[in-house]
Amino acid sequence: MNGRIDRTHVVAGVLSDSNGRVLLAQRRNGSHSAGLWEFPGGKVEPGETAHAALCRELREEIGVEIGAIEPLIGVPWNFTTKSIVLDVYRVLGFNGEPRGCEGQAVAWQRIDALIDIEMPPPDRPVVCALRLPSCYAITPEPDSDEARFLARIDHALAGGVQLLQLRSKAIAASRLRALAQQVRERAREAGATLLIHSSVDLARELDLDGVHLSSFELMRLRDRPLPRDRWLAASCHDERELAQAAAIGVDFAVLGPVQPTRSHPDSPALGWSRFAELCAATPLPVYALGGLTKADTATARAHGAQGIAGISEFFAP
Repeated sequence: MNGRIDRTHVVAGVLSDSNGRVLLAQRRNGSHSAGLWEFPGGKVEPGETAHAALCRELREEIGVEIGAIEPLIGVPWNFTTKSIVLDVYRVLGFNGEPRGCEGQAVAWQRIDALIDIEMPPPDRPVVCALRLPSCYAITPEPDSDEARFLARIDHALAGGVQLLQLRSKAIAASRLRALAQQVRERAREAGATLLIHSSVDLARELDLDGVHLSSFELMRLRDRPLPRDRWLAASCHDERELAQAAAIGVDFAVLGPVQPTRSHPDSPALGWSRFAELCAATPLPVYALGGLTKADTATARAHGAQGIAGISEFFAP
């Protein structure tokens, strides 16, 4: 055995309408995962590029001609009897009215409704990727000046932050609870998603949007500690931690450091090449972390990331 896995290359397209809904197609009776809903697409034939295959599949399957596309996420997945790599692209423009050319049902769905729709397992990370923004802001450790700390959060939210982690490793539990309540109200008013670092119990008590696990906590778990209607994220540094995140059902990971950082000068940086290799082997949306700014978002996306995560970029001293 040489350890090599032969995977079938599959492409799928995310088509959006003027209301921001996305198109799903239902798998036909007699097919694998019959009755489940999926993003339309199909297998890449030998000699085809991904773009050519997607053009052909969407023409044959739903009767549309597509234009430009951009990568959304790649999902390697092992079924019982086969392995695939599902490359999913946003379709930036198309001509024609989508219809089930092969007798399958098609339907437009709101992105926030996708978590309640029965879909094949490889499509679940795609739903997460569609729901997540390109930036993930992580707070610095709260200091004694709580008013200033909250003002920095207000500034970040006013600047467009949509995904926020309240990160604290040092303050007392009672103070963290009170602070989390204040941050929760600010995030809700801004329409942002709030995760808290580590504390599953506090997330449940305060009805927060989710939890971000440290790599240490991640490796201790055997099961997902939150229901699917709450976000679960994890910090990862290597393939073993990413595999554990996928195994317990984490929704997205943060991977780094990609570049050297002043806060952790002794931590070896992955570099973009290694980051891309790890992303390609992971069936999860992954944020790049470490020495990055918003200006690095396009580079991160080109290397398979959902976007960038950080502290100093969003919370300047």
